[in-house]
Amino acid sequence: MPYSPSSASPFNRFFSVFRYSRRALFLVWETSRWMMLGLALCTLVAGVLPAVAAYVGQLIVDGVLAAMESYEAARQPDVWVTLMPVLGLVALEGAIIALMALAQRGLSAQQSLLRALLGQKVNVMILEKAGTLSLSQFEDSELYDQLTRARREASTRPLALVNKTFGLLQNAISLGSFAFLLVQFSPWALLILVVGALPVFFSEAKFSGDAFRLFRWRSPQTRMQMYLETVLAREDSIKEVKLFGLESRFLQRYRDIFHQLYGEDRRLTLRRESWGFVLGLLGTLTFYAAYGWVVVETVIGALTLGQMTMYLMVFKQGQSALSASLTAVSGMYEDNLYLSNLYEYLEQPTEADAGHVTQGAVQGDGLRFEQVSFAYPGGHDVLHDISLHIPPGSSLALVGENGSGKTTLIKLLTRLYRPTRGRILLDGSDLNDWDTQTLRARVGVIFQDFVRYQLSVGENLGVGDIAAFDDQQRWQQAAKDGLADGFIARMPDGYHTQLGRWFKNGQELSGGQWQKIALSRAYMRKEADILVLDEPTAAMDAAAEADVFARFRDHSRDKMTILISHRFSTVRSADHIIVIDQGRIIERGTHDTLMETNGRYAALFRLQAEGYQ
Repeated sequence: MPYSPSSASPFNRFFSVFRYSRRALFLVWETSRWMMLGLALCTLVAGVLPAVAAYVGQLIVDGVLAAMESYEAARQPDVWVTLMPVLGLVALEGAIIALMALAQRGLSAQQSLLRALLGQKVNVMILEKAGTLSLSQFEDSELYDQLTRARREASTRPLALVNKTFGLLQNAISLGSFAFLLVQFSPWALLILVVGALPVFFSEAKFSGDAFRLFRWRSPQTRMQMYLETVLAREDSIKEVKLFGLESRFLQRYRDIFHQLYGEDRRLTLRRESWGFVLGLLGTLTFYAAYGWVVVETVIGALTLGQMTMYLMVFKQGQSALSASLTAVSGMYEDNLYLSNLYEYLEQPTEADAGHVTQGAVQGDGLRFEQVSFAYPGGHDVLHDISLHIPPGSSLALVGENGSGKTTLIKLLTRLYRPTRGRILLDGSDLNDWDTQTLRARVGVIFQDFVRYQLSVGENLGVGDIAAFDDQQRWQQAAKDGLADGFIARMPDGYHTQLGRWFKNGQELSGGQWQKIALSRAYMRKEADILVLDEPTAAMDAAAEADVFARFRDHSRDKMTILISHRFSTVRSADHIIVIDQGRIIERGTHDTLMETNGRYAALFRLQAEGYQ
């Protein structure tokens, strides 16, 4: 359940956030059990040894004083006999310090390695989750905000939380050791230790919560900054930015967002550090009060010089350990808050894919839409009562203005969307009952806004059928079917030529060449018996368009084909034509019957024909 403020008490709200700690620990355990055990061992060593070093330090000071007295009392002293016990203690303390340094190095090394492993694991979890989300969820701005928050912070927070957990354990062990020594001096010393550290802790916890709430609130502004960075630094947008003179305006908007966010950060940072300094003075005062107390006890003879040295060291280190412990708890609180972003995203509900059908109930029936309507969440219908039938071996053309719902209909066919009402049947079985992989293997699509992958030519084709991603013979056949083989043969490395400008030696293609790559990609699906072309030749010249559709007709004789185009010269050859207006079918028929009807289709056809005269 994601973090959210409630009417609960501040105490309960504070500790309720720590529910993510167990999940973070388990996540690190899954990432590397051996390194987590190594962290635990190094933490134990680093926690116990400081108190041992302080105790040995006391023995050294008292041993030195005893050796001095023995040396002065003896008439013919053997200095080495006198010093050997003390030098042994010095060597022991040196070994303890070396072991402490080794433990700290071990902690640092394992934390560094875990940071890389865990960052990769969490990013993979985020991307795997993205693969389970529906297209409509991706089109939701709220989900984009969640994704932005998860990717910007949550990939580093699990390890930070685990490091603080082990740091807290280390300091707790040290505190236990220090407390055992301090209580022999006075139980009141422990109280002074705690009182000096608590104010800073409460201050840090309060400001950590403020920082997190500020982070969540401004996710849209952060996402706008990222978008402006993309627009100002990508080759597919920079030409318009330069042509229209948008650099200064977009850069100023980028600066304005930064200054707004910086102003909020500045105010929070100044308040946080100011209060931290003021409250930190209380800790300093308590230390020097205890310092004076120990000095007085030593002067009156209640403590030896060695004990005074030990208690001052223990109190100072104990105060540092307690302060570090409370800071770690405050940091864990903050890390838990940010981890709520990760799990809020990972726990997004996904549509259950219960489909299992691999063969339709009525073989050869083709594709049917039965009174299908669709609306985006919280919006009105964009498709209304769509009914149509495409038997195998026939072609359907969709005609209509931009925004009339043509591409939405295709997204319903490919089950990227699900109908709000009505149903879609393939070979007599509801589309929702089909196994997803089986269904999508039967569909070859080229969308108008197809992706221009920054990959090699062959891989740009191979994405059309992941099972044949590296099959060079399939690349060549698909390129031949899509009429892309001609210009590919002239490229420096043929099918291994890098496309796009993102990587070294990348080759950029014209719009028409990219469309032939996308068309060839659709031909990679040899098993597909439903072919969908959404404005497949918009960037091609007339001769190339004629060649493409001649090849397409030969390739699709026994398949169900759907064509979306604003060019009526390509539409007229379809077996059936549907005219869509504002999500409704207003005309249907062949080219000849629609021309005889003299409705919207005939008017648009004549209008376009006049442009060629």
